[in-house]
Amino acid sequence: MENLKRLFSYFSVRAVLLFLTVVVAIYLTIIIANVAGYMDKIKESEIREQVYNMVLADPALQRLPPSELRAILEQRVEIAKRRAGLDKPFFPHRSLEYLRRGITLNFGRAEKMTSDSGSNQVRLILLERLPYTLLLWGVAQLLVFFVSVFLALALSRRYGSLVDRLCVALAPVSAAPIWFYGILLILLFASALRALPYGGFVDAPPPPTTLGYVLSVIKHMILPVLSIFIAFIFFTLYSWRTFFLIYSSEDYVEMAKAKGLSSRAIERRYILRPTLPPIVTSFALMMISLWMGGIVTETVFAWPGLGRCLYEAIQLVETPVIVGATAIYAYLLAVTVLLLEFVYAALDPRVRLGGARRP
Repeated sequence: MENLKRLFSYFSVRAVLLFLTVVVAIYLTIIIANVAGYMDKIKESEIREQVYNMVLADPALQRLPPSELRAILEQRVEIAKRRAGLDKPFFPHRSLEYLRRGITLNFGRAEKMTSDSGSNQVRLILLERLPYTLLLWGVAQLLVFFVSVFLALALSRRYGSLVDRLCVALAPVSAAPIWFYGILLILLFASALRALPYGGFVDAPPPPTTLGYVLSVIKHMILPVLSIFIAFIFFTLYSWRTFFLIYSSEDYVEMAKAKGLSSRAIERRYILRPTLPPIVTSFALMMISLWMGGIVTETVFAWPGLGRCLYEAIQLVETPVIVGATAIYAYLLAVTVLLLEFVYAALDPRVRLGGARRP
């Protein structure tokens, strides 16, 4: 009971701290996206131009004296500003209101963007794009993790071999960004060989059968997943293989060999288990970098995910969508870090939560 209480207290504190980090990130995004309130002047100019065009297009209003026409123009501009919420100052009133909406994922309506179903609600725009992002990056991350673990173990058994030296030599390949390999793969497999599509999520028109639809999605995922895999696999292999080599030279591993345990049992019990915490840490950091690198990668492959949505929102200066996408990314990162705490406690028996010590 005491352990459960301490566990709940520890993770509650961690969750609160991560939530405060998310709040700060969302508020900074609001300030940056609104250019510290300068966007209000731009929106006011747009509103004034729209109202002027509507009023001047009315023949009845054009016959009014200039003073009355000017008064009507200003009156309608003020009404339009009030509807847009520009009658209140950005600091602190509207910025805090934007923060409240960002925290509660209630982002209001977009001005220029719409969802695939035709809605301009920011929540629907983002929720329609989120599954595509989770599908692409989830498959890529799982592929990189499991392939890296098994290949790194194999390389640690063959330290100094030709394959091991080749892996070390190819580690700098991971310095290039994902989109760089994406462009190379598109030029090779889509443009030159015409074996795979340039991008997108599914063929147009979509296949009528479920199996055909799934196969079409897999075909469109090959190039983006492969570019992510190439961008991370060699450095991940090099670092994780180093972890395995360090732990394989420990005294307890030599003791296990002296007892006659098989190499597979030694790897599973005495090498893989203690290396999992640092491996999971590096993998979680890689996931964070993958989330943040999704904007350009999804745009290169025309993948209809959250990253491409954010790129379109930045181009259109769609502030609610920018804040909404950033808030979702912030929550995803916070959940990743919080899950890492659980994984640490489950994998490493040496971890004592809440500052507890053995008697």
